[in-house]
Amino acid sequence: MILDEKTVLVTGGTGSFGKCFTRYVLDNTKVKKVIIYSRDEYKQFVMQNEFKEYGKRLRFFIGDVRDQERLRRALNGVDYIVHAAALKQVPACEYNPNEAIKTNIHGAMNVIEAALDSSVKKVVALSTDKAVNPVNLYGGTKLVSDKLFIAANAYAGAGDLAFSIVRYGNVAGSRGSVIPFFQNIINHGGTELPITDERMTRFWISLEEGVQLVIKALEESVGGETFISKIPSFKITDLAEAMLPGCKKPVVGIREGEKLHEIMVTVEDSMTTYEYEKHYIVYPQMVWSNSRMPKPTGQKVPEGFSYSSGNNTEWLSVEQIRELLKTVDIH
Repeated sequence: MILDEKTVLVTGGTGSFGKCFTRYVLDNTKVKKVIIYSRDEYKQFVMQNEFKEYGKRLRFFIGDVRDQERLRRALNGVDYIVHAAALKQVPACEYNPNEAIKTNIHGAMNVIEAALDSSVKKVVALSTDKAVNPVNLYGGTKLVSDKLFIAANAYAGAGDLAFSIVRYGNVAGSRGSVIPFFQNIINHGGTELPITDERMTRFWISLEEGVQLVIKALEESVGGETFISKIPSFKITDLAEAMLPGCKKPVVGIREGEKLHEIMVTVEDSMTTYEYEKHYIVYPQMVWSNSRMPKPTGQKVPEGFSYSSGNNTEWLSVEQIRELLKTVDIH
C-alpha cells in the first residue's frame, strides 16, 4: 500500500474524519508515522488517550493552518498530507466570514506553499458538496480552496508533487448533520421530527467510505483530479420514518444556505468527468494538465450528465436506512 513505511500528516486530525483515518491506516497499513496537526490541545490530549496503543507510530503537533511557518516545521520528513482542517458549520461561517476565509482559504494557501517547499509527494484535500454551486459562505470558501489545490499543480512543475481533491457530503452521524439532530429529539421524548422540505434528499456515506476514497486518491492521483464516490441517496422523510416509525413530520421550511439536494458533479463539470466502477473523477481543464495527465481509463459520462442526491439511480429504503443506522456512531 502507498502508505507503507511513509509518514502522513493530517491537518484537523482530531475531528471525526481524522480519527477514523488515523485508526484505519494504523490498523490496515504499515505506515511509518501519522502526525496529527491541529490547534486544540485538549482534543489532542483526548485523542492521545484514545489511541495510546499505537505508541510511536502516532505523533501530535500543535499548530494552525493559518500559520505557514508552523506548517513548514511540521512537514519535516512528511511524505503525504491529508488536509481536513476547516471551519465547517454553515451558520458560524455566515456570522464570522473573516474567520472562515482565514482558515478555509488562507489555510489552504498555507498548506500549498508549505508543501511546495518541502519533500511532500502528494496532498489530498477534503472538499464538500457545498462547494458545488455554493449558496453559503462555507461553500464559497471551499470552492476557492478546491480551485487553489487544483491550480497548485501548475506550481509543482515537473516534480513528483501532486495535489488532488476528494469530495463528499455530510457523513452519516457527523456533528451538525440531521441524524444526531433527530436522535437528540428522540432522546428527549419527542414524537415529531421536523422536516425542512418533503422533497429533500441526501447522500449516505460512512466515515470509513470517506477514508477509503482518500486512500484511493493518494494511490491513484497524478494531480488535479476530484474524486467522488458512488453512494446511495435517501429521502429525509424516509430517514425520519426509520428513526421514529409513525412519527409526525411537520414541515418547517428550508433553512438559509441549505439545498434540497447534495450536488457532486454539475452539468458543466461533466465535460471532463469519467465514470469508474465505484467512483467518478472530474479531471482538470488546465493547460498544464495536458502534459501531466494520462488518458483516463474510465467511461466518459454522457453530455448533460450531473450527479446529485436527487437524480441518483441508487436509493435506500426505510428498512435499509434502519439497518445502516445500527452502524452509525452518532457524534
